[in-house]
Order: sequence, then C-alpha cells, then structure tokens
Amino acid sequence: MRRLYTLALYLLLPGVVARLLWRSIKSPGYRQRWKERFGLLPHAPAPGGIWIHAVSVGEVQAVEPLVRYLRERHPSLPLVITTSTPTGSERVRLLFGDTVFHVYCPYDLPVAVRRFLDRVKPRLLIMVETEIWPNLLAICARQGVPSLLANGRLSARSARGYARLGGFSRRVFAGISAVAAQSRVDAQRFIELGVPQQRVRVSGSIKFDMRIPASVQEQIQVLRRTWGDRPVWVAASTHEGEDEQVLAAHRMILEEAPSALLVLVPRHPERFDKVAALAQRRGFQVVRRSREQPCGEGTQVFLGDTMGELPVFLGGADVAFVGGSLVRVGGHNMLEAAAQGVPVLFGPHVFNFSGIAHLLRDREAGVMVQDSEALGRQVAAWLQDASERSRIGENGRQVVEENRGALQRLTALVEAFLPGSEREA
Repeated sequence: MRRLYTLALYLLLPGVVARLLWRSIKSPGYRQRWKERFGLLPHAPAPGGIWIHAVSVGEVQAVEPLVRYLRERHPSLPLVITTSTPTGSERVRLLFGDTVFHVYCPYDLPVAVRRFLDRVKPRLLIMVETEIWPNLLAICARQGVPSLLANGRLSARSARGYARLGGFSRRVFAGISAVAAQSRVDAQRFIELGVPQQRVRVSGSIKFDMRIPASVQEQIQVLRRTWGDRPVWVAASTHEGEDEQVLAAHRMILEEAPSALLVLVPRHPERFDKVAALAQRRGFQVVRRSREQPCGEGTQVFLGDTMGELPVFLGGADVAFVGGSLVRVGGHNMLEAAAQGVPVLFGPHVFNFSGIAHLLRDREAGVMVQDSEALGRQVAAWLQDASERSRIGENGRQVVEENRGALQRLTALVEAFLPGSEREA
C-alpha cells in the first residue's frame, strides 16, 4: 500500500508543481525555494537537533511556547523548523529570526525525505497537530529518529477518512512514537487508528499557554487611538465566501451603530487586494493598514493587510469574529481573542477547534452564529452593551487561564526523548 501511495505521489507531482505556479500568481512566495521542497537545502544545520514541522501560520503560532522553552532550557540544541506555506515561513522569520534553522518541509517522496534527513540528521521529529505523512514516518523509524505528534488533534471526519484505508492507516499510525493529544476524544481516535495506547497522552492544547507580550499591549493602545472613540469589531482570518457575509453583517451593524468600524483581516495575503476591492464595490469607505492611511470618522472598513499583527487587531477590538467558520474550512484559533478578554463569535463550521468551541460556549465565553444575519445581530447587541461584553470577555480570559499547563505536559514528553546529558544541560 505504501508503494502504491508513493507511486500516486509521483504521478500527482506535475499537478502539485502546477498548483504551486498557479498560487504563485497571487502569492509570489510559492514560486521561490522549490529545491527545499525536494530536500535540497541551501546548507546543512548542526546535526543532532530537533526538527519541528508546523504547516502554516496557525501551527507556527501554536508551537511558539515550545520553541521558546527549548531555546531557554537547551540553548545549545539546534532547532530546525519547517513549514509548507510562505505565510508560515514568514511567521517563523518574524517570531524566531535566525535563532532557528528554517526551510520548507520536503514532499513525502522517499528520495526527498531521505535527502532532507541526511542533511539535517535530527534526533527527534516533532509534528504539530495533524501532520501524518506515511513515507516520512516510515523513513524516520528506519533511521532511528523518533516522532512525536504535538498538540495532536483529529476531527471525526478525518478519522473516518483514515479508517477507510484500513490496515495501511493502522501501520502508519503505529509508526508514531508518541502523541500528545489535545483532548480525550482526540486521544481515543488516535488509539482506534493504530497508535498503541501506551504512547498516547492527553496534554491539552498548548494554544492555552500563549502569552501576550507587553510590546503587543503597547501596540494595541497606539492603534486604538488611531481608530478613535468608536465601537470596533474584528473579523479575523476570513476566507473566500466569508468576506461577503461579514460585509453583509457590517451593513446591518451600521444601521444600529453608524460609527462602528469593521477590522477585516483575510487569512491569506494573496486575497488582500481582492477583499479590498470587494468592500469598495459594496459601498464601504475602506482604508488599508499596509498603506498607513488615516482612519477617519468616515472609515467603515479597516483592512488588516499586514502579517503578524492579528493579536494587535484582536486586542484593540470590542468584539471578535473568528473566520473559517461560516464556510467549511473548520475554523481558526478563538483563544487569541479570549486570552485578551475580547468576547468571541464563530460560525457553525469549527470541526478543527470543536473542543475549544464547545468549552467556550459551555462557559459563556463565546457564541456560535449560524449565518451573516445572526452575526450582525449579535455583534450589534454586544457593541451596545459594554457590561455584557465585559462579562463574556472575562469568562473567556478565565477559560484560558484555567486550561494552561499543556506546555508543561508536552515538554515532559519531549524531554523523555532527549539523552540524559541533554536534559541536565
């Protein structure tokens, strides 16, 4: 089965390359550094380090506390971070600079994986959240490189998909050395798919262990002053087909609160121009963050078209809607807003964050809305009720505080894979 899988990858390779070219039309980063995707690195890092694979921005952000722990606890241990997207690559650069070795992850082709491992020579592979690659796991196991799935999650839909592959999936999952699952439900799904029970631990989500730097708080205060004394809501990480719904909701909100400002932050940079044009066609007065345009009283939509500033936009808003949830994407991290005491809204499609969404709803720290009309009604209600906003936001802050500790449990698992001399460093 793995040979058939590999053959299929080779047959699909021209399509994969064509897709990179297509995406590079709007996001030039996709046409750069192709050699890295085939295991051809510009130079080799110091051997014997930890390789962390985080697909894109969300995974990089999630693993930041772990990276900072490793840098502080083991300053001499080389860290290699791979991503699959240019936005993830840029986030690594912004967060860690040259303190880590960063390249794109190789495709799951045996020749590319072997070439990468021969150059990097890691002592441990840490995969973030849902990265299950059959050839990568098999080759790592053959070369004696243990694999740890950190912050592991598996939606019901993904679990059903893997289960259809029967014995092939079981052999792949059995090759994972350890799983730090976000919840008991996730842990059980990994066990049912073939990870031995003794290798699975419920660590919780390390996304609860985020800390908002003091520098971000200062930026929030500066930005809020530029927005003026007006109600502000942010629509974060929106996707194709979702921006239209957000703008429709904002039109409703303006009827109740004419001075309200929408901070619209598309998930993917290649969509910035398109979303700006969409808002203007809908008759909104738009300014763009990247152009440093003044946000006057007549501005209705502030387009967050920069990288790395989402925590600032969230912290400066009165209400936050987290995108990828009114369309079938699976949602994005609601905790970035909740941790700052901002009341959170999200749509019905949150299967990637179902546990967190359920927890926020149970604790009256977040509300699920079914469509743009419900979104508009709820945002308008909160913008006009400061005490209710404060109550919901404080509930969210408490949820985050009470669920911290996943990082400590995860690092204990990581330490178990390091030699005694390294643990005592």
